[in-house]
Parts: sequence; structure tokens; C-alpha cells
Amino acid sequence: MPPALRLLPERYAVCRLDPDASLDPTLLEGEGLAVLARAPGELSLVCREDARPSVTAELGFRALGVVGPLDFSLVGVLAGLTGVLAAAEVPLFAISTYDTDYLLVRDADLACALEALGAAGYDVRD
Repeated sequence: MPPALRLLPERYAVCRLDPDASLDPTLLEGEGLAVLARAPGELSLVCREDARPSVTAELGFRALGVVGPLDFSLVGVLAGLTGVLAAAEVPLFAISTYDTDYLLVRDADLACALEALGAAGYDVRD
């Protein structure tokens, strides 16, 4: 049986910052999802759209979280979700945390994503 998903109520932004940027720590506070990722040559931030800094950003994302926590021995959780959305031609941005996984889809694609996931047996909760 596929895992349940939870639709977060906020709208999200995926931001690109200068690799050496310093961030206001309050960006990671408050409700909702906030993820900061540093990799060689890049710094990315996912945050609530209403809390984003003035930087290059893609806007209008909604977040679907896998109801967790998920055991590290599980196999194929993201593959199952991304396969369903790929077949429905829904682009996504995936994030994994210690306890679970999140899929960000554009608000314009949300209805299609929810329909495809529901048809595939995923229970999506508000």
C-alpha cells in the first residue's frame, strides 16, 4: 500500500542565492517547510513564498509531504511518487529530510498531481 501524503497549506519558493551569501536566520523560522542546501558553487533555499528574500526564485509551488517518519531501509518511496507524476507529465522538485520526503509541484499542476496520485492509490490529506 502506498504511503499517505499530506498537502501543506502554504505556497513555496525555490530560491537561488549567491554561494557565499549569508542568510537571515529568521528565514528558517515559523510554520511550514524551510530547507537550506549548500553544494559546490550553489546555495539554494526553499521557503514560504511570503518569507522569501529578494533573490532569483521560482514561485508558486505547493508541497506534498510523505506522512512519516520513514525508515531508512525503505526502498522506492520517491521512485513510486515520481513515476506517477512523470507519467502524468507533472514536473516536480524533491526534497528529503531525516524523517520523510517532500515533493514540490507548481500550483498550476496541483490538481493534475492530486488526481494522478489518487488514481495510483495514494491517500492525500490536507
